Amino acid sequence: MSTKPPEVLTFGCRLNAYESEVMKEHARATESGVETVIVNTCAVTAEAERQARQAIRKIRRERPHARIVVTGCAAQAHPETFDAMPEIDQILGNAEKMRPDIFAAPPAERIVVGDIMEVREVASHLVSGFEGRARAFVEVQQGCDHRCTFCIIPFGRGPNRSVPMGRIVEQIRELVAVGYNEVVLTGVDVTAYGADLPGKPGLGQLVRRLLAAVPELPRLRLSSLDPVEVDEDLLAAIASEPRLLPHFHLSVQAGDDTILKRMKRRHLRGDVIALAARIRSLRSDAVLGADIIAGFPTEDEEMFQKSLDLVDEAGLTHLHVFPFSARPGTPAARMPKVKGDVVKERAARLRAKGGEAMAAFLATRVGGVESVLIEQDGKGHSAHYLPVAVAGCHASPGAILNVRVISVDGDELVGELA
Repeated sequence: MSTKPPEVLTFGCRLNAYESEVMKEHARATESGVETVIVNTCAVTAEAERQARQAIRKIRRERPHARIVVTGCAAQAHPETFDAMPEIDQILGNAEKMRPDIFAAPPAERIVVGDIMEVREVASHLVSGFEGRARAFVEVQQGCDHRCTFCIIPFGRGPNRSVPMGRIVEQIRELVAVGYNEVVLTGVDVTAYGADLPGKPGLGQLVRRLLAAVPELPRLRLSSLDPVEVDEDLLAAIASEPRLLPHFHLSVQAGDDTILKRMKRRHLRGDVIALAARIRSLRSDAVLGADIIAGFPTEDEEMFQKSLDLVDEAGLTHLHVFPFSARPGTPAARMPKVKGDVVKERAARLRAKGGEAMAAFLATRVGGVESVLIEQDGKGHSAHYLPVAVAGCHASPGAILNVRVISVDGDELVGELA
């Protein structure tokens, strides 16, 4: 019997990317003569689920003899949807997919999805590398205790639970030892890190401890931050740790206070503007991004305009724009909808606004020197997470190079080795 590592098709967030690597490692440790494809799904929008179902059907058409295993947030939240698909051999929940034994001895049942809300711990997994990636992702927490009215993710991920600091440091040491120069701390709600641990150490304490414990790590990056959970400890880390990269992405979602309240967010418009100003006062080279939803139920033109205005007022450059997508079972799905064509038009205007902000920021980098993590084919990202193409570069993925920026080409910088 020969070892056949499974193919893993990943949808959605950085946490899913990390978990896909864990599943690969678990599956590699087993011997199987069966061709296996694991589809790690996302539930953040209805479109993400649709794309996963489409991919599953395509895999079955192209690989009729493969064993198809479906997992991830969509499978956890809506196992019945995938149970109705004859193309699928097995459906695993988010907790079950992390079990080392699940691939060594696949359960007889077709659906193996437990109650994620009953999970109280997160098992930390040491991953030796990330195929095809120049940077590594490290899970620091799982789940979310909040109930935003548009979001189904807590029902796919369960309650907030954190990985102990020692295990995180151990994993980052191992990743640095095999050549990774940039690590991204990821989770569902990373700014909630530590609330369930003894002494309640926060994300800021984690950042400072691991940078002190792993001095050979050149670059540390954070995934999306909840504005209301950015505390003094984290701000102190932002101010004092130059290896903590100066690109911070905020989970903003809207620029109007009424809409924020209807979303059940815990911050207001003014909080985002004040936080942006505070971060810049502590870190002059900081750049900020944000998730913003266009066309949330009851949003009128005046409310939407406040989201547009927030891009300038908070100085946002890296926008992730989501047209509102109703998730069955969430309170927002029962609220009065904005017409679909209006939602699309507002999303397009927000993206255009974000594009203008990004173009203006790119222009300011011409003539300067950027520290670029090379990913593939002479291209990579700067510390500010700007895409950079390096002329004549043949460096291996993962190398960090000083690059002098000579021009802007569309949405990326063009440079040469400094």
